[in-house]
Amino acid sequence: MDTRVSVFLTLLLLCFVPTPSSSSSRSLSKTVRCNKNDYKALMKIKAELQPYNMGSWIPNTDCCDWYAVECDSTTNRIVTLSIFQANISGQIPEAVGDLPYLNYIMFHHITNLTGTIPSTLTNLKHLTMLRLSNTNLSGPIPSFLSQIPSLEFLELSYNQFSGSIPSSLSSLPNLTVLHLDRNSLIGTIPESFGKFKQPSFSLYLSHNQLSGEIPKSLGDVDFNTIDLSRNMLQGDASMLFKANGSTEGIDLSRNHMLEFDLSKVEFAKNLQHLDISHNKIYGSIPEAITGLDLQYLNVSYNRLCGKIPQGGKVQNFDSYSFYHNKCLCGSPLTACK
Repeated sequence: MDTRVSVFLTLLLLCFVPTPSSSSSRSLSKTVRCNKNDYKALMKIKAELQPYNMGSWIPNTDCCDWYAVECDSTTNRIVTLSIFQANISGQIPEAVGDLPYLNYIMFHHITNLTGTIPSTLTNLKHLTMLRLSNTNLSGPIPSFLSQIPSLEFLELSYNQFSGSIPSSLSSLPNLTVLHLDRNSLIGTIPESFGKFKQPSFSLYLSHNQLSGEIPKSLGDVDFNTIDLSRNMLQGDASMLFKANGSTEGIDLSRNHMLEFDLSKVEFAKNLQHLDISHNKIYGSIPEAITGLDLQYLNVSYNRLCGKIPQGGKVQNFDSYSFYHNKCLCGSPLTACK
């Protein structure tokens, strides 16, 4: 082949071979999905937290591939921030509020996470689930949480929150589950908590220092689960029992001062968990209890009297569920005279 023709063909082929720089540029543009503003916010969060499990948060890489975050498959915006059991000493960064498309936040089981809840969370108009649990967050539960109307699930349990419960939380239109249990909350249950809008609402307020009477307005809520145990509540709680309700669980145990006639209450057909132990509840156990699909029952340490109803799931429970009452009798306790 003529030398000039050979050189010409070689040059022609080289024209179609991409240079390394152009090849890597095209590759980068195809693979990087992370929004630049989300990237900046995440780098701020990393600078404040620096936990051991953020090793994948490498500068100038695609944040959609990083550990503990998730990008929406369509918009490529960060929608999930989930950090748990991390070696963190610090506070929740305010920069979390700079991720406007977040719908799920979790800081869980981080004992050295301290401080308060940052008000920048009110910037998150798509947030449906907020889980800040098993940490050392403290201070009052902020009323500004009611400014996040998209919230459906709010969990602030196992922390050091103190003060009273903000009544404004009941104005959250989409809230279906509220966990404020295992803190150091004081005062009464807000009257407004009878105005939660979603059906089959679940409320967990146990292991606090709440006092006073249970608001009668709570009888207007069709609770799926209500746990008011281990507080200092007193008086009537019969409004929580409704025959036409969908309640599956009621726990009023260890308030020591709740007092009402159990024989006059009506059970929801769905009731599976009932614990009213360690109170001053009197009367007899309604016969209708034998028609329930009970998984747990404890009426011990009260002032109940009469024969324990026989049949159904009631006989699945031993004497521990019934003892230390005024005059209960029948299986599994001693026979009635």
